[in-house]
Amino acid sequence: MSWWVLPTTADVGLRTFSADAAGAMAEAALGLQAVQTSEGALDGMANLAVSTGEWEVEVPNGDMERGLVRWLEEVLYRGHAEDQWLVDASISIENGLIRAQVSWVDTREVDLVIEVKAVTLHELALRELALGELVIGVEPEIPSFEGPGWMAQVILDI
Repeated sequence: MSWWVLPTTADVGLRTFSADAAGAMAEAALGLQAVQTSEGALDGMANLAVSTGEWEVEVPNGDMERGLVRWLEEVLYRGHAEDQWLVDASISIENGLIRAQVSWVDTREVDLVIEVKAVTLHELALRELALGELVIGVEPEIPSFEGPGWMAQVILDI
């Protein structure tokens, strides 16, 4: 044999909970941003000039999970190619579009420590939980969540 599987920790997973799909998507984007920054970066951003705007992405064929991926890819693209580092978002989903009223700062002013290379489809989830439906947490970090509400889960390639 001349090849071996190399163990790697090149992934980070996020799970979010919210009352609705839009909130779960917004929380996923904020989680995406937080995993890329140093521990004190969020405090330091309070002193930066904040710009606002609207970002929009299509939900392909009504597939909300793919819409979540496209939304997070847009956040990554804007942050690294356009120097628009997302710090807040209010999302609406209608007519096959995710529209986000966003606040952002200049990426060059943000202390980044990890680069997310891609949003993967591995273990991807965006689903509504019925009243009393339980999603078991992942100890010790992620709590269990009981519906009603929405859960988003995504694995990021770093």
